[in-house]
Amino acid sequence: MFPPGWPGFALLLLRGSVAIAVLLEGYSHRQGLSGWILGAVALFSAALFVGFLTPIVAILAVVLHVLAWSNLSIDCAGLSSIALLNALALAMLGPGAYSVDAYRFGRRVVLPPR
Repeated sequence: MFPPGWPGFALLLLRGSVAIAVLLEGYSHRQGLSGWILGAVALFSAALFVGFLTPIVAILAVVLHVLAWSNLSIDCAGLSSIALLNALALAMLGPGAYSVDAYRFGRRVVLPPR
C-alpha cells in the first residue's frame, strides 16, 4: 500500500494531478456552487495533495466529479472523465510512501508474542 521509490513517486504525481483536477473543477464552476462546497473542494484538494486519508478523499473526489458532471454543464466531458478515472485509480491504489498516510499508518515491525 505504501510503495517507495519510483512507484511511490508516480503515486505522488497521481495525487497531485487528481488534486489539481478537483481544484480546477470547483473553480471552473464556482458560480453554480455554494461557498461551503467550494471550501470542501479546497479541503479535498489539500488532503489529496499531502496524502491524508487518500482512499476516502479520492472516493469523495469521484463523487464530486460525478455530481459536477451531472448537475452542471460541462463543455469538455473527455477531460472530466479522465479526471474521474484518475481519482478512481488513486482510490484503488492508495497514497504511496510519500504521504501523510504512510507516515501515520505505514509499515510496522510486528514481533510475535513469546
